[in-house]
Amino acid sequence: MSAFYVSLSSIEDVRLFVNAATRCPCEVDVRSGRYVIDAKSIMGLFSLDLSQPVQVEVHGSDSERAEFE
Repeated sequence: MSAFYVSLSSIEDVRLFVNAATRCPCEVDVRSGRYVIDAKSIMGLFSLDLSQPVQVEVHGSDSERAEFE
């Protein structure tokens, strides 16, 4: 697993992020505080407080993770 932080400050940022996560063959989660959301769910992302950076966790092999990052 690899993790990094990202700011999703606009609706367009969220849309592009979800599109990238959907193309990834492995699981991608977004963590905000105690909440963990599937990064491929646009409605799930909009349920989070996006005023602060969120942690992105990419689960998979090294090659799969490199494809997303």
